[in-house]
Amino acid sequence: MPYLTLRDGAELFYKDWGNPDGPVVTFSHGWPLSSDNWENQMVFLADHGYRVIAHDRRGHGRSTQTWEGNKMDFFVDDLAELFAYLKIKDAVMVGHSHGGGEVTHFLGKHGTDRFRKAVLVGAVPPLMLKTSDNAEGLDKSVFDSFREAMHKDRAQFFLDVPSGPFFGFNRPGAQKSEGQIRHWWQQGMNTSYKTAYDCIKDFSETDFTEDLKIIDIPVLVLHGDDDQVVPIEAAGLKSAKLLPQGKLKVYKGGSHAIHNINIDEVNKDLLDFIKS
Repeated sequence: MPYLTLRDGAELFYKDWGNPDGPVVTFSHGWPLSSDNWENQMVFLADHGYRVIAHDRRGHGRSTQTWEGNKMDFFVDDLAELFAYLKIKDAVMVGHSHGGGEVTHFLGKHGTDRFRKAVLVGAVPPLMLKTSDNAEGLDKSVFDSFREAMHKDRAQFFLDVPSGPFFGFNRPGAQKSEGQIRHWWQQGMNTSYKTAYDCIKDFSETDFTEDLKIIDIPVLVLHGDDDQVVPIEAAGLKSAKLLPQGKLKVYKGGSHAIHNINIDEVNKDLLDFIKS
């Protein structure tokens, strides 16, 4: 399995699939998951001739469980090392949820020289936390309850999230998938407790507003209008307006995990946007 040793000695796990000479698409996963969460999109695009690359963020999945560095500036600097090592250029960057924040901050901090387009899926930008300037955000008590639930029983909390709001399985008539729930739980439990805990603050309190404003490439924003984790009013709608070349598609009744539930539709939207 491929690993890159980073500047601080941590090892970053990554997948490099598909056509080695094809156009490149990179994927950034959400909290508290791993690159495995993108497997449907990666296989689909690889089958269409693309080279697809996804990493396990430090502390997540198969990457080193670092004690420090569980925050966005470290995450995007890790990506800068990975992309330089793999000589990525003229690529498309895709991120879900916390990973959408990673995509946004990477492009804001490190620029767009290696990328021609980006896609944000149920992504946390511009800011999840409710403030005096962000009335649509979620109250800090919501995120405090996440931390309390982790302290009390992380394993049960990591069952409750996918059993309910993440996939929208708590909605009337939803077709609940025990496999999806267990897969989410497995990914979450493979993530360092410290990293998962620290990242609650990172995904909820990092303000990506200024990053969004300076991204000078086309960005497709995909967001479900029934996203119970990252409400569209606080995220997708605002991001699309802040992005200089933002384009929004709303998935009617879509959950936070549209790429896991609305697989065929998301795959088609990704391919159409990448090819356009």
